[in-house]
Amino acid sequence: MHPRRPDGFDGLGYRGGTRDEQGFGGAFPARSFSSASDLGHWVTTPPDIPGSRNLHWGEKSPPYGVPAPSTPEGPEEEPFPGGSGGSAPGQSSEQLSRFAGFGIGLASLFTENVLAHPCIVLRRQCQVNYHARHYHLTPFTVINIMYSFNKTQGPRALWKGMGSTFIVQGITLGAEGIISEFTPLPREVSHKWNPKQIGEHLLLKSLTYIVAMPFYSASLIETVQSEIIRDNAGILECVKEGIGRVIGMGVPHSKRLLPLLSLIFPTVLHGVLHYIISSIIQKFVLLLLKRKTYHSHPAESTSPVQSMLDAYFPELIANFAASLCSDVILYPLETVLHRLHIQGTRTIIDNTDLGYEVLPINTQYEGMRDCVNTIKQEEGMLGFYKGFGAVIIQYTLHAAVLQITKIIYSTLLQNSV
Repeated sequence: MHPRRPDGFDGLGYRGGTRDEQGFGGAFPARSFSSASDLGHWVTTPPDIPGSRNLHWGEKSPPYGVPAPSTPEGPEEEPFPGGSGGSAPGQSSEQLSRFAGFGIGLASLFTENVLAHPCIVLRRQCQVNYHARHYHLTPFTVINIMYSFNKTQGPRALWKGMGSTFIVQGITLGAEGIISEFTPLPREVSHKWNPKQIGEHLLLKSLTYIVAMPFYSASLIETVQSEIIRDNAGILECVKEGIGRVIGMGVPHSKRLLPLLSLIFPTVLHGVLHYIISSIIQKFVLLLLKRKTYHSHPAESTSPVQSMLDAYFPELIANFAASLCSDVILYPLETVLHRLHIQGTRTIIDNTDLGYEVLPINTQYEGMRDCVNTIKQEEGMLGFYKGFGAVIIQYTLHAAVLQITKIIYSTLLQNSV
């Protein structure tokens, strides 16, 4: 890292008995001191604290109790830039803009990972529950079953496994960074991309999903395991279970447990498709929003509030649309993936039909193709969309938080302008 200091900064600046004095912010002219007579204007006795004041060229600190000589009337000096005389309105507005932008991003992140976690929990429980007669395709039945879980098991039943989801995200980001450091695979795709660069970038994503796969399985178990029979596991239990899944040790599993090699293809397929769809939708929505902003708000007539809104919200809206579209399109594949990961782990889930009692997971899928055919035959095409009402609630809640944040942000900016 390069030190954050101005170019040419040399400490006290003494070089062979001379010093180039630039003054404070360029307010004083450059002057070199080469003799004691020049230094006499600046080197004085220690100033008396009660009577100390800012010195100008050729002045000395007056003794205590002696009033300073009056200066002739004239134009007042301008304060130094960045001094303690107060900040300009533009600076305060810029600081507020940065703070508000950080708050908007934090609110979006909080909504995606914390506030929407109960929807993720119920969505996954419905996906792996092949016993269920109620598919919960609408948000109304989802709200009812959430209330039942909260009433019988407490709020922890809806926020279980939240820590493990953050751990999986951290492992994914860390693995991607490490792999890209030790391989020529690029983390980002430049604007002048070519098919080779795209292939290498997707290969990096695939390797990242493979590394995070056992920890994703452990996190999935934590989010769907019933709180009734759940032990108070530590926050790093996800890491322990993931490593145990790789080396074949830890919690005993049944013979129906699929090996990790059988899970690589559906896991990588879902992850890569989700990334591709999200990236395409995000770029497309950003392009539309920029064109709409350009035609509806010309640069000359755009207000400061609108320009700041245009700087932050298009990207958030694009991310929202990208996540929504990819989750909706890949929901059937996600159902298959979760059933394959949970099979043979001896997991006990909540009964999503009643809101109480528990059910064991005893599926016997031989692989991805067998899982797809079995769901189609026994549960119908809607069986791939079990728990879809939770997705509707999740993104409705996210959209509401974004809109409320935008209103608050606009109000703060209008008051500061």
